[in-house]
Amino acid sequence: MTLALRFAARSHTGLLREGNEDSVYAGPRILAVADGMGGHAAGEVASAVAIAALAPLDEDVPGNDLLDVLRERAVAANEHLRDMVSGDQALNGMGTTLTAFLFAGNRLGMLHIGDSRAYLLRDGTLAQITHDHTLVQRLVDEGRISEEEASTHPQRSLITRALDGRDGIEPDLSVREVRAGDRYLLCTDGLTGPVGRLETLQEALEIDDPQEACDRLVQLALRGGGPDNVTVIVADVVNAGGLRPVSPVVAGAAAESPQDPPAGIAESSAARARTAEGRDVEPPSRARAAEPVQKQRRRPWRAAVLSILVLGLLTAGVGAAYTYVRSQYYVGVDGERVAIFRGVTGEVAGIALSGVAQTTELDMDRLNTLDVARVEQGIVARNRADADQIVRRLALSLPGDCVRNTTPGPSPTPTTLSPSPTPDPALTPDPTVLAGPSPAVGLPGASPTPQATQPSPTGVPCPTGSS
Repeated sequence: MTLALRFAARSHTGLLREGNEDSVYAGPRILAVADGMGGHAAGEVASAVAIAALAPLDEDVPGNDLLDVLRERAVAANEHLRDMVSGDQALNGMGTTLTAFLFAGNRLGMLHIGDSRAYLLRDGTLAQITHDHTLVQRLVDEGRISEEEASTHPQRSLITRALDGRDGIEPDLSVREVRAGDRYLLCTDGLTGPVGRLETLQEALEIDDPQEACDRLVQLALRGGGPDNVTVIVADVVNAGGLRPVSPVVAGAAAESPQDPPAGIAESSAARARTAEGRDVEPPSRARAAEPVQKQRRRPWRAAVLSILVLGLLTAGVGAAYTYVRSQYYVGVDGERVAIFRGVTGEVAGIALSGVAQTTELDMDRLNTLDVARVEQGIVARNRADADQIVRRLALSLPGDCVRNTTPGPSPTPTTLSPSPTPDPALTPDPTVLAGPSPAVGLPGASPTPQATQPSPTGVPCPTGSS
């Protein structure tokens, strides 16, 4: 029996933090959570770097060296953090936890450093399968304090290992056998701090749908005060037969402040193998994962708020909602290419809330894994000029030395939003943030004020349809 992962993920800023320093990636082969530290800007960069180092593994069929591959990526991420600190002392002191799975059929490789956690629910029993690298856990291990005392210890947030740019990182590495019916939880301490009891976690994990289980876990953390960013992945090991593919989930700082993979690992091992063998075969789908029916949700808080605006237009004849929707832009997918859309993602009462403004010459199959996931979920732009800038950044991140001309041809007539006489009164706003990119888009160091007159990237043209 061929096994696959059915997964869902969610990241929430919490009730007391201003920004989200957690990052998460959930795909068909890679599951990873990272909790950044060192201040808002530095923490979100550190966690995003860790995720960017692992994400390319989602494109490959894993071999037998699961732990070597995971260690290599962790070391590369750590070295990249060191280089970043050397170039910008404002980032000094940043670091991140990292807990990650590399799935390979009937087994998985696990890498763990810091105090983010992984749990396994098997045969009705939930068990923690990682060991916290914290001062209080060390005190517990030495018998100096109890588990109960550790939960309220004033130094409980002090971690003893992390990816922080220093030499000699020591992640825990192990290989685990997987079985159909297993359910895994990966989470940051924003969940396990407020919700420490295994019984409470298990009750939420016994919800059948992974996304609903994620939602419940985040809800429990918020009810517990939500003092920190909270990020969770729920993944089931299932029979691959009859499952439909969905895109990987990228959320938190990895979506809001995406980082390029560290130098030397951007090219997938599958691509290297194809080159070495002198053949060109179709690579594994870079943005697909096994999921029965329901697709990952896309920013329902935004859709709900916009739905209310549109319903206000339909019922009261107010033009403000229509004007607002038409003033929005995002970068998404039109066929096999990147496109700029006018409007917002989603629909209300069967009415599409967006239309294609311009289709670029940038092929989706040339983007890296993170960018594919971000574009498929829709990268929200501040305005049209910002949307153009996002496309340019995507083009500049293409692998190799080629840069496709992203200047679009004549714009098609934007889709007109037609009002419907039958609004749905059941729509209500959801103040939480679900997995998916934030309106805060762009690359670190990029100008915050996009210039509409900036020329398209130059370089060696990429042949149409190449991969």
